[in-house]
Amino acid sequence: MPLTATAIRNAKPGPTPVRLYDSGGLYLEIAPAGGRWWRFAYRFCGKRKLISLGVFQDVPLAVARDRRDAMRKLLADGKDPSAKRKTDKREAAGRAANSFEAVAREWYQKQVHTWVPSHASDVLRRLESNLFPEIGATPISDLTAPAMLSALRKVEHRGAHDLAHRVLQVSGQVFRYGIATGCCERDLSIDLRGALAPHKGKHQAAITPEELPGLLRSIDGYAELGDRLTSLALRLLALTFVRTGELIGAQWEEFDLDSAAWIIPAERMKMKTEHVVPLSRQTVETLRDVRAIGGGSRYVFPGRNPDKPISNNTMLFALYRLGYKGRMTGHGFRSVASTMLNEAGFRGDVVERQLAHGERDEIRGAYNRAEYLPERRAMMQRWADMLDALAQGAQVIPLQRHA
Repeated sequence: MPLTATAIRNAKPGPTPVRLYDSGGLYLEIAPAGGRWWRFAYRFCGKRKLISLGVFQDVPLAVARDRRDAMRKLLADGKDPSAKRKTDKREAAGRAANSFEAVAREWYQKQVHTWVPSHASDVLRRLESNLFPEIGATPISDLTAPAMLSALRKVEHRGAHDLAHRVLQVSGQVFRYGIATGCCERDLSIDLRGALAPHKGKHQAAITPEELPGLLRSIDGYAELGDRLTSLALRLLALTFVRTGELIGAQWEEFDLDSAAWIIPAERMKMKTEHVVPLSRQTVETLRDVRAIGGGSRYVFPGRNPDKPISNNTMLFALYRLGYKGRMTGHGFRSVASTMLNEAGFRGDVVERQLAHGERDEIRGAYNRAEYLPERRAMMQRWADMLDALAQGAQVIPLQRHA
């Protein structure tokens, strides 16, 4: 006689397992401790087999019968339900291993050593906060453009339009890694180009080349408003056009003033590649002036605590005091130098190498520290000579490219 819900409720555990049979191989097993499990007994290729259909608390009688019927259908099709379940589990495990989150984390681990910590943290946060909760569990090969767009729309709805574009960019890198490793076949980020609301990124303020002479003269006179060390820091930023953080964290051991070279170690560079800055005659003279008033710290520009460098805002606030708030930043010196050096006819590859713009190929990166060095050295001297001329009252004049 088939089981009833009343019979199940009234059944009590015994000293040995109690079995309450339904029909078609389905029965409920009650353990001495009180646990209740649905079992399906069947024969396949002459062998008696059992398969669990779940615990009674989670699987009511009607659902257990549906599961039994599904098992019997597999048998009718000549398939072993136990083998099918094992295959399904393996496939599910494989899908989990190739989920978007799993592939993204694998890609991240391959890349993280090439990034500065702040950038690495930004990339991981964009993934964990915006994509993993929405599509992280989905196999990367099963993802669709609408599913991706839905996740990105939620970022847009928060008003974070720039972030949405950045998240899309990161997802494209993950998809390309997935293609390379055989986890997926397409980069869905390509399908979503134009799907997000346009957003114009905010560029860091930079003066025009025509405004450079006035700024240089203001920097020379900054000691009257602030202090000479900050004035020299701004002058060095103009002369070398390195990133502000690279100058702020500079230590004397990185410099060889006799050879006129500054070697910034890889761990302090944005792209984690050692960078050589050829030093013009004016730069060397400025550094000697800095050393004379620096107080013996290992840092070129020590803060109030000589064991730490000046803060990131020191030079920015100095530019504010000079009247350039909203018009110029430390990064702006790089923009001005890039514009003027390219317009002067210096080779683009030489300018880009001196700017230390992203060299992502590790093998190439191992050889590029001295790339174009003679041309770069000549270019940096020409640049310094022109800055001197501008500071002394000359109008913007074209640089003469070193032959």
